Amino acid sequence: MNVAMGEKQDSSLYNDALTVRKTVFVEEQHVPEEEEIDEFEQEATHFVLYDGDNPVGAGRFRMLDNHMGKIERICILPDYRNRGAGRLIMESIEQFAKENGISKIKLNAQTHAEPFYQKLGYETVSEVFMDAGIPHVAMVKQL
Repeated sequence: MNVAMGEKQDSSLYNDALTVRKTVFVEEQHVPEEEEIDEFEQEATHFVLYDGDNPVGAGRFRMLDNHMGKIERICILPDYRNRGAGRLIMESIEQFAKENGISKIKLNAQTHAEPFYQKLGYETVSEVFMDAGIPHVAMVKQL
């Protein structure tokens, strides 16, 4: 498996990211599509995990200020979960952040995924809150 990245203008990669996101968030988790696709699509760098030519995972990264970034929309198709796919995409995003001078990353994790992010070095910094009808926690990591 390999990870590719690009901007929204890279229409093929962006469409592949949306395909995975819609499968996981809209179809599987019933997030309304108008909440899933938001105003930050244009400014984010999108990442897609491929198995051959097939998109199997996705995520995006946004710069928040000079030294802080935010990881969003991490998702893996069901058949690829618990096989290291999530770690691959997270490592690629973190490497990109480091290369761009980011020293701290935050993300909002669904509570069921909190242990996954803790294993990657993220620390929970909030109480549980609801986003798109799903319980989340805010997490941060120093790079």
